[in-house]
Amino acid sequence: MTEFTYPGLVTGLSLLVYYYTLYQSGMARGRFGVQAPSHDGPEDYQRYVRAHLNTLEHLVLFVPSLWLFALAVDPLWQPVLACFGRSADSCMRWAITRPLKKNARADHQYAAHLYFRFGSIIGFCLDLYNR
Repeated sequence: MTEFTYPGLVTGLSLLVYYYTLYQSGMARGRFGVQAPSHDGPEDYQRYVRAHLNTLEHLVLFVPSLWLFALAVDPLWQPVLACFGRSADSCMRWAITRPLKKNARADHQYAAHLYFRFGSIIGFCLDLYNR
């Protein structure tokens, strides 16, 4: 087992969550009778699409910052923060697909992204300083 097993596992699980939202969005298309390629449809259908698109938007930021943190700081601390961010992301997706629900857990998701970004920048700066 290499030191990057945990970051790889978290990345794989994050992609599975993305594929799950993709599947749910596709199933909602059939359930609500929305013809492809249109995304116009009932409000309930648009919630599923929005959850899928939010996941894609956050994945683009999450995966690179996750790996930079694992490289710069520690690949063993990274899964703890990643699980914190991903669980907040899952709660957000669950809340989006429910009508009239607001979700304060999205702030936790952004916090995990910021920890990864700033942690990796600080880690790389310390690495340069210690050379």
